[in-house]
Amino acid sequence: MKPVMEVNGLAKAFTLHQQHGVVLNVLQGLSFSVLAGECLILHGRSGAGKSTLLRTLYGNYLPAAGSSIRVLHEGQLVEMAGAEPRLTLAVRRGTMGYVSQFLRVIPRVSCLNVVMEPALARGIDHGLAQQRAQALLQRLGIPDSLWTLAPGTFSGGEQQRVNIARSFMVHWPVLLLDEPTAALDEANRHVVIELIAEARAAGSALIAISHDAATRDAIADRYLDMTSKELAHAC
Repeated sequence: MKPVMEVNGLAKAFTLHQQHGVVLNVLQGLSFSVLAGECLILHGRSGAGKSTLLRTLYGNYLPAAGSSIRVLHEGQLVEMAGAEPRLTLAVRRGTMGYVSQFLRVIPRVSCLNVVMEPALARGIDHGLAQQRAQALLQRLGIPDSLWTLAPGTFSGGEQQRVNIARSFMVHWPVLLLDEPTAALDEANRHVVIELIAEARAAGSALIAISHDAATRDAIADRYLDMTSKELAHAC
């Protein structure tokens, strides 16, 4: 089976200009691949570079020279390290989704419209998008009395559930998950685990960070140890 993402020799360093130019080598020589329907868990102590890796894969950070991040986009493996902005945006629109720990949306846009946006951006019928968004919000315990309100007024846990609903609105061949069950109660953690299982069954390749052992055990196929840079299958 052809990988949907191949990473080779990935490195990322930060220069602290206000700290006398100290250089932090956060990622060094990372190489791995992920198949469709597989979930790779990033494992390691706090500060090992797990979130930095996700942000670099998504294009928020520019990797060091010589790094390679190849993603299967519209039937072809394309190089994302140093890609033109147009390609990065196209991959983000149709191939690679990202569930961050924080919801960042335009103020005063309603909860329902925030969740629907990824589907509407792909040209999905408004009525179908609305039905999907409503079903996800119901599954994640967001009462319909909140659907017309801006999520900026919601609690942290409610915002995270809106963020998750938005991220699972459409199929993503590659989905990056940064602590998707953080700030959630047990019932909603189970819903997120179900959504992840459904995405994998539909062929999504997932790369995830989770400090919750039960969530990791439920979703992991393999682990990438960010300290030793070794891959291991889940038990």
